[in-house]
Amino acid sequence: MTRDVAVLGAGMHPWGKWGRSFVEYGTAAARAALADAGVDWRDVGSIVGADTVRGGYAGYVAGATFAKALGWQGARVASVYAACASGAQAIAAARAQILAGLAEVVLVVGADSAPKGFFRPAGGDRTDDPDWLRFRLLGATNPVYFGLYARRRMAVHGDTPEDFALVKVKNAALGALNPYARYRKRVTAEEVAASAVVADPLRLLDICATSDGAAALVLSSVGFAHRHGVRHPVRIRAVSTVTPSFPNTVLDLPDIATDSAVAVQPPGETFRASIARAAYEEAGIGPEDLSLAEVYDLSTALELQWYEDLGLCGAGEGAKLLREGVTTPGGRIPVNASGGLASFGEAVPAQAIAQVCELTWQLRGTAGERQITGARVGITANQGLFGHGSSVVAVR
Repeated sequence: MTRDVAVLGAGMHPWGKWGRSFVEYGTAAARAALADAGVDWRDVGSIVGADTVRGGYAGYVAGATFAKALGWQGARVASVYAACASGAQAIAAARAQILAGLAEVVLVVGADSAPKGFFRPAGGDRTDDPDWLRFRLLGATNPVYFGLYARRRMAVHGDTPEDFALVKVKNAALGALNPYARYRKRVTAEEVAASAVVADPLRLLDICATSDGAAALVLSSVGFAHRHGVRHPVRIRAVSTVTPSFPNTVLDLPDIATDSAVAVQPPGETFRASIARAAYEEAGIGPEDLSLAEVYDLSTALELQWYEDLGLCGAGEGAKLLREGVTTPGGRIPVNASGGLASFGEAVPAQAIAQVCELTWQLRGTAGERQITGARVGITANQGLFGHGSSVVAVR
């Protein structure tokens, strides 16, 4: 029995700061995905919503919220939250329902109305919450630990701010070609270097923004796709949602405290590398089979780290890979053909779904000026707070 599920439709609401409800954005993306699939809403057997903790009760029950907005029709409903991995968890839940025979067609939706500035923990004192602790004890906002990652790469691997700037230049050029991107303007390395320092060595143009936005997918069994007239659909072949391995016992952030590694040797691979490995193993492929990748570029430095975690190169070779043009359009493995979070910003429940939308368009050959020639296999990669892995492999 195949474990593939078909991607019949992909839809998005443009990213930006629109000042409206996440429900409006998600409903627009869902309708776009249904139209792309050629599927009537009444034919959807299940809807899985990726939650937004900023949407009040409606955000905590996103599946039912979107089902109501589209019009009650008796579908199954589920809601998931896994921070930045919420979209991948939603895709995993939808795929499980399809493979279990509980539904033939499932709509997956994620949307957010994000605050200005940076994300912060919910209110209240929670001494067992590492996200709360880093804010309260260290004053470590998200840009602070983006900067710590960058400093570590500079110290260990010899990366430079100029290397980081090249990531932004690449992604901005691709985002300028994407009608759904928030920032659609090319930038130069000089403009990156001239932007304000936020968390040394990272500057404003090295760090992604917070955004409003939405993405949706219509998934189905391969049999339904064939009956629907789609003979060669894009297929999801693997979804990795793994957690860290002992002796990693704390959140995968820069090393700001001692942990069990004091007494026990660290594992042979990092958490992020294990996310990709699980996806490769399930899909039966390796990094050498990839046509493109969409990765979680919270900062320019973190994109370089993902090159290594995906096995595109060895440790410390990410900047070299970029400088050689391997991850640019026309290179061996283009990364973030969508423009990445550098061009979109974070709409947390939507971003892992948006990555799969980009893979879908690329593998169909309908990505327009961003099209990667001959794309056949793609992977996404990000991670959610508290050890949520997130990687999807799609093939054509």
